[in-house]
Amino acid sequence: MAENYVVEMLNITKVFPGIVANDNITLQLRRGEIHALLGENGAGKSTLMSVLFGLYQPEKGEIHMDGKRVDIRNPNDANALHIGMVHQHFKLVECFTVLDNIILGVEPNKLGFLQKKEARKKVVELSERYGLMVDPDALVEDITVGMQQRTEILKMLYRENEILIFDEPTAVLTPQEIHELMQIMKNLAAEGKSILFITHKLNEIMEVSDRCSVLRKGKYIGTVDIKDTTKEELSRMMVGRDVKFAVDKSPAQPGEAVLKVRGLTVPSKSHHNNAVKDVSFEVRRGEIVCIAGIDGNGQTEFVYALSGLEKASGGSIELCGKDVSRATIRQRSQAGMSHIPEDRHKHGLVLDFSLEDNLVLQRYMDAPYQKGGFIQREPIRAYAEELIEKFDIRSGQGPVTRVRSMSGGNQQKAIIAREVDLNADLLVAVQPTRGLDVGAIEYIHSQIVAQRDLGKAVLLVSLELDEVMNLSDRILVMYEGEIVGELDPKTTTVEELGLYMAGAKRNTGRKEAAAS
Repeated sequence: MAENYVVEMLNITKVFPGIVANDNITLQLRRGEIHALLGENGAGKSTLMSVLFGLYQPEKGEIHMDGKRVDIRNPNDANALHIGMVHQHFKLVECFTVLDNIILGVEPNKLGFLQKKEARKKVVELSERYGLMVDPDALVEDITVGMQQRTEILKMLYRENEILIFDEPTAVLTPQEIHELMQIMKNLAAEGKSILFITHKLNEIMEVSDRCSVLRKGKYIGTVDIKDTTKEELSRMMVGRDVKFAVDKSPAQPGEAVLKVRGLTVPSKSHHNNAVKDVSFEVRRGEIVCIAGIDGNGQTEFVYALSGLEKASGGSIELCGKDVSRATIRQRSQAGMSHIPEDRHKHGLVLDFSLEDNLVLQRYMDAPYQKGGFIQREPIRAYAEELIEKFDIRSGQGPVTRVRSMSGGNQQKAIIAREVDLNADLLVAVQPTRGLDVGAIEYIHSQIVAQRDLGKAVLLVSLELDEVMNLSDRILVMYEGEIVGELDPKTTTVEELGLYMAGAKRNTGRKEAAAS
């Protein structure tokens, strides 16, 4: 019965150079439902939603709302039809405040003068009503990724959108924030709003969705009712094979210390306190040490100081017996550190470079990739093709694809390929599986364990509790810039870990253990 559907996307086909992103896909959304869209990286999920939001025009197919055909030529048309979208990579103006971002394009004015007071009142009311706590006056560049996401959601609610598209909304959130977001989504659906929810996370689909449509390699596989399906069934539909959810790894065999951090202190950009306070620990060969914590507790600043992106104000960093506290980023890299960064667009990739140029970013200055100061294209192409094959990086035009046009998950795979292949003594992996599907996560986890088993030291920084528990050999919990606990994943529970992360519990023996 057509009148059931608030949105129907009928036979949508969208083609990019070298790739059919959406191949004759039909998707139907009921009013007041949470409808999940599931698929591997590059399956065409974000593309399909970008068609609905007016960012792309399809080659074939049409969109109906409440049974009537509509033309959505751009996001303004989508907004006029009460369609809103939270993008995987947020569309915020970094030098604007949270409030300015929320009202951008629909600024309340009287006789041409901006009326921020009313807007602020409405934003504060919305944030309280939906539990989306934000500081309206904070600059976007100074707030955590989780806060930026809340800003994006408030932007939709401020515009009174009825159809809400969430593209990978939990990829950057902590377990507590994910739980809150799930509750917010349920509340929105209960109010009659219709939600399209793109995700790779099967647990979340099982928890909040009413129905789920699965895409694979640009084709529509099917739609299922969540109450009648299982995680295993969904993963099989998604990747076309059975997926292992547990990480296969033997017990760690730690050797000598590769990384020694002593009393590291890093100032905060957003307030007068230090973001990282007197942190000391070691990472040894053959072990995966994980820094766990709720987003915004100093992990980002710690990794910036460790990798050379920011200056520390105190303490020392020793890598393979060498003091690198004041070394440049390249010197740290050459001393044996590779880094999978938290923000792949800001620090991981040059988006307008080709895939091959991004893959050789850490090596272009070495032979055979340069000769007499001139870049050698053939060895670079051969190297890129080898990594694309090995790490299953999917793109429309292979090595010459512009990285900007690739899906988020494949961009992430490109960074991981480049950094793992460096064969460095220390691999610093920050949110390495952010935005990846279960098949890709399984592969990346196996790569990280393989690095450990080759005798490398791995420092993992993750907000994913499953990842922390499954992958780590030791867990260090960071709270308000300090290490408040050291836990053994084999003997701790998720609940106990959560208490340390929330600052409700401290392991006082920690300092002595670090010093010895």
